[in-house]
Amino acid sequence: MSKYTVGLWLYQNGGGDVIQRKLIERLRERDIGVISGLNLAKALAHKGSIVCNGVNMEDLDLFFTYNAGQQTQYQMYLYEMLDRCIPIINNYRSFALTEDKFKTTHLLRRHGINTPDYCLCRHNNLDALRASMVDWGGRAVYKPTDGWGGTGIVRLDNESALDMLQPFINKIDIQHFFVERFVQNDHTDFRIDVVDGDYVGCYGRKAPQDDWKTNITSGGSVIAREPNDEVVQLAIKAAKVTGLEIAGVDLIYDQEREEYVVLEVNGIPAFATPDQEEFGLDFNDRKIDKIVEMIERKVTVNKLVDVEMNPLSEKIVEEGVDKRVEEAVHAA
Repeated sequence: MSKYTVGLWLYQNGGGDVIQRKLIERLRERDIGVISGLNLAKALAHKGSIVCNGVNMEDLDLFFTYNAGQQTQYQMYLYEMLDRCIPIINNYRSFALTEDKFKTTHLLRRHGINTPDYCLCRHNNLDALRASMVDWGGRAVYKPTDGWGGTGIVRLDNESALDMLQPFINKIDIQHFFVERFVQNDHTDFRIDVVDGDYVGCYGRKAPQDDWKTNITSGGSVIAREPNDEVVQLAIKAAKVTGLEIAGVDLIYDQEREEYVVLEVNGIPAFATPDQEEFGLDFNDRKIDKIVEMIERKVTVNKLVDVEMNPLSEKIVEEGVDKRVEEAVHAA
């Protein structure tokens, strides 16, 4: 029987099944058992427990959830509650933050990280948006605050475009309007993967011809890219500010201001697909190893803290567990 038990829900397409097998194998090598397939869509909460596929989720030492495409409001609701009971990667508070583009951008700017200039206002306050666009030279990008994959993003090439967008905004009945300054760039970006505060990999994406969106779901393509120290350090800082244990940070180079800016911080950055690995993206194993190391540290520290807090553990504490707890917490 394994010393620790971790729950896992990881996407299976695009080579995710292979990643899952490697994670399970490497965790088991460290005496950490894994229960996979714990999709919270199938969970039920009653009598003080959240049960999924017959597993009492609160009895797990840690839950690792990593599936962007199948996340629903119900799952997020249980995710938030479960995060109050056991360690989860990514932690709910940081994951929820980075699901919102405005909140992420605002927090990054508050910590001195370059992002596109932005304006958030009530949906009927077009005067504020026009004033912002004047400051930005008349060009902006409208973004749904909770969208992903480039969905719903619209480029505004002049102030009159706001009037054309207004009926659409009214139709979908949102209460706020988020726009960013359009950043002049070469229509390529950097995606920097960060795990547990360390850089693990980089690649780029390129917009299709006659387009400006680099998102893969919008027709963009993956390109090989060597990062420089500046983008790596920006990505590490952005991940730290948001609090994500695992982050994919998207950056572009602002040609007008001659600086890198952070566009988004993704809480479920995909591993390289088999085709992309053949293409030369070779960071999967490094990423898996860092995740495994982080999980081991977190479950170990959590167990030690539980022992420390247990009033029946005086004999164990006297034998030095208290010192190990202090060392483990410091290392974390």
